[in-house]
Parts: sequence; structure tokens; C-alpha cells
Amino acid sequence: MSSYIYSKWHNSPENYPVEFYSELNSDRFETRKVEVFKDGSLGFASPKASSKTTKLGIAAVPPFSEIANQAEFDIKTITPQQFETKWKEATEK
Repeated sequence: MSSYIYSKWHNSPENYPVEFYSELNSDRFETRKVEVFKDGSLGFASPKASSKTTKLGIAAVPPFSEIANQAEFDIKTITPQQFETKWKEATEK
């Protein structure tokens, strides 16, 4: 079963994304991802396509609590619908 997370990276370096929307499989590997950059532009990645510098992670996403304990990140679960809205925004240009 898929799960969906949103994270924000405080103080991300220039030209790096600041927000991440990820769809994870049951093993916590990303199956789709949207990144939001400082200028508001969007990148996306899936097994079949990607844009900008966005790529799927090659390792499982760490447990929610591990990410939440890092001061430079905010993280929360989101609904499938919230992910799909952002996915459509990134891919239907």
C-alpha cells in the first residue's frame, strides 16, 4: 500500500528544492516525487520520466520519526489526493 509525505527543507542551498511531495511503496521507496524549487518551479520523477534535476531516491526513505528529529526538515503525511493535485500541477504543463 502506498503512503504519501510532504517535507520542507529549511535553508536548502541555492538551486536545490525546498519542498518535496513523495509517494512511497510499502518498502518506503519513492515511486513518484515532486520537488518545489525556491523560484516556485516544479520538478517531477517517476520510473518512466523526470524533469529538471528531480530523481527518485535510490534508498528507502528513512522512518518518519528520523526525519522529524532533524531540525532542518518539517515533515507530515498527506492524502493521496493532495499528492495527486501536486503531481498533476508538475506534469501537466
